[in-house]
Amino acid sequence: MRMNEGVEWAAHICLLLDWLETDEPVSTGTLAKSYDLPPAYLNKQLQALVRAGIASSTAGRHGGFRLARPLSEITMMDVVAAIEGPDEAFQCTEIRRRGMGAGTAEREFRVPCSISTAMRRAELAWRRELARQTLADVQADAERNAPRLGDHVRAWYARN
Repeated sequence: MRMNEGVEWAAHICLLLDWLETDEPVSTGTLAKSYDLPPAYLNKQLQALVRAGIASSTAGRHGGFRLARPLSEITMMDVVAAIEGPDEAFQCTEIRRRGMGAGTAEREFRVPCSISTAMRRAELAWRRELARQTLADVQADAERNAPRLGDHVRAWYARN
């Protein structure tokens, strides 16, 4: 399974917005510059975060984005679902009903496909793990690995 790079971007931007500790909205251009990202594409990810209730936006010349709720109330699964959508990653197309299975009685397909069952079980475990981790947990881990990270982010933002 391959996730859209926008998931990574969105999660980083959420952490950045928290580290900035500002009540003022932060522009797409500034957020994009923070990680050398294309502003137009990042804006799509930001709009998805707004639609999901993770971020809020303010229009206008001094507009931009801010978090809509604390990191402790945003899970990694929230970010993934905002960017990737709610659909399951695996989509069973019931190929067992084609080819050698064509013409087989319907009753033979009452039990779900074992491959589909295995994939859904794995995806459920993956989704549960992402739902268990808040962005506050991720931020705390990042700060354990780089104790002055928040200070670095704020200093960079003040210069730019």
